[in-house]
Amino acid sequence: MNLATKKWIFMKISSVILVPLMLWFIFNFISIYNQNYLEVLSFFTNSANKFLFSFFIVFAYFYSSLSISEVFEDYIQNEKIKNAANKALYIFAIIMPLITIIVIFNLKL
Repeated sequence: MNLATKKWIFMKISSVILVPLMLWFIFNFISIYNQNYLEVLSFFTNSANKFLFSFFIVFAYFYSSLSISEVFEDYIQNEKIKNAANKALYIFAIIMPLITIIVIFNLKL
């Protein structure tokens, strides 16, 4: 199986996983949108919400990095620039969710 096929399969799997997580996030975001800081903080200190939001962030960054990588493949002709852009993108897609998850799991009421 070549790399393009693997990327395509991973994109499809992650998009299927993202649909219920996105619905969960939108529903909960609507419920906490006009709430004060303490109520939003209590939402994110709930263990179930922490884990679901963490999964949502990880899969969202994974899906977006695969999608943006395909754009790089299509529109950047120079191989060195394309490889550097892809590596920077993948590093960003690992670091940003980790930082977000660490912050979420360190929240205290």
